[in-house]
Amino acid sequence: MRRIIIFVLFITTGVSIANERDIKLDRLFDDLKNLNSKLTYETEQQIWKIWSTHPTDQKLTTILNQGSELVLSQKYVEAVHVFSKIIKLDPTWAEAWNKRATVLYLLGDYEGSQRDINEVLKLESRHFGALSGQGLVNIKLKNYEKAIKSYQQALEIYPSMKSHKIMIKQIEELIQEELI
Repeated sequence: MRRIIIFVLFITTGVSIANERDIKLDRLFDDLKNLNSKLTYETEQQIWKIWSTHPTDQKLTTILNQGSELVLSQKYVEAVHVFSKIIKLDPTWAEAWNKRATVLYLLGDYEGSQRDINEVLKLESRHFGALSGQGLVNIKLKNYEKAIKSYQQALEIYPSMKSHKIMIKQIEELIQEELI
């Protein structure tokens, strides 16, 4: 009987934490759409902090941070292994997929990066970072219209992000140059 109570308590607590996380993210995304540009950076950082923190397992958060340190040290192959380990342990954590997608892009594996981005967007459709990465992948693959769509989707989520507007303009100019 005691095991059942502990198990039910664990499940209830996990669901409660997940619900609180989702509610907070919903509020932050609403703020992101409605705030002036001075406040959106702070909101963006809060979103990244939530994404980069595993909802129930601090150990996985620590491992993700170790993988990120490997990326900063340009140890990309090792970082892929770390992020792959996290994905194996919890395939529902979008940020692990996003980190690996980033490293695969840096290694020139654009198709692999896109596959991981697809997983990120299945798990968190508002992931403006993954949409930005998808734009970069599609530029490398010369899928310029898809790249523009990725940046437009990111702008719907995060309207004050200036880099996306610049990227769309540059891609449109690139398309025009190729037509000449």
